[in-house]
Amino acid sequence: MAPVQRTATTAWTDARLILALEEVVETELNRHLKVAKEWMPHEFVPWSQGRDFDGVLGGEAWSIEQSKVTPLGRISLVVNLLTEDNLPSYHHEIATMFGREGAWGAWVHRWTAEEGRHGIAIRDYLLATRAVDPVELERARMAHMSEGFESDNAHSMLQSVAYVAFQELATRIAHRNTGHHSGDPLCDQLLAKIANDENLHMVFYRNLLKAALELAPDQAMRAIADVVINFRMPGHGMPGFERSAAQIAIGGIYNLRIHHDDVLQPVLRHLKVMEVTGLGPVGQHAQDELGAFLAGLDTQATRFDERQAALLARRAAAAAARA
Repeated sequence: MAPVQRTATTAWTDARLILALEEVVETELNRHLKVAKEWMPHEFVPWSQGRDFDGVLGGEAWSIEQSKVTPLGRISLVVNLLTEDNLPSYHHEIATMFGREGAWGAWVHRWTAEEGRHGIAIRDYLLATRAVDPVELERARMAHMSEGFESDNAHSMLQSVAYVAFQELATRIAHRNTGHHSGDPLCDQLLAKIANDENLHMVFYRNLLKAALELAPDQAMRAIADVVINFRMPGHGMPGFERSAAQIAIGGIYNLRIHHDDVLQPVLRHLKVMEVTGLGPVGQHAQDELGAFLAGLDTQATRFDERQAALLARRAAAAAARA
């Protein structure tokens, strides 16, 4: 492909962008392989705590008091695991978008392999420690995976890259905060390992998005604005997600304030999105729209903070009254 001058007005097709960014993908893949640390999921599972469940083996039926994981930690662990369970759909999405050959294909398969151990590790931990009802967990997995997953951004290569740049960081924070709220130091260690993987994935996609922003600034700015404004976590379709998400938000694992301060802003600041100049009409409009949205989101997050503080204060008062 003949060299193309970088300009805000150049129209880039997905196919041309994928070819143009192949060298960046190779560089980022090599960097990732150098810094990624091997770890073994089985080392973070307390197998000695495991015992047979009821059913074919005639073991002990599950009951909630068998687990030392906190109620909030249990809810978030299930949401995190069910999200990881849809990996076959995620792999299909990105393999279809980015291809299975060359540096892109090598990254797709490496990413899938690393993500695969997250679901393995969390499920083994939950079952060995009896942290969740295994029957309900399996039924939820079947229901969620039977629905499949279709990305909101499958129509656009740039939107797909922009989405995962933010989503990988969101997932990292969700795992890390779940570990902090789990009540089990071992669970915290396990989720720290998973969160580190997710952070490295975020860096890969963030750096790729930076290159795309330099190459096709108008289109990339539009993609970033669309993703930020319409962002949804990949597990939004799982059974009971809205209720679980509300409890996770109130509990301080993931909410509007965290999303604004710890996910959107770090990526946008690193990319210097609001400082990009020389945009065409499309890019300039997207940049202005993004700025207005972020200001509104910050206001919404402040209102959430106030409601959360009031609710937690009422709960504390009620608990004190019962004591």
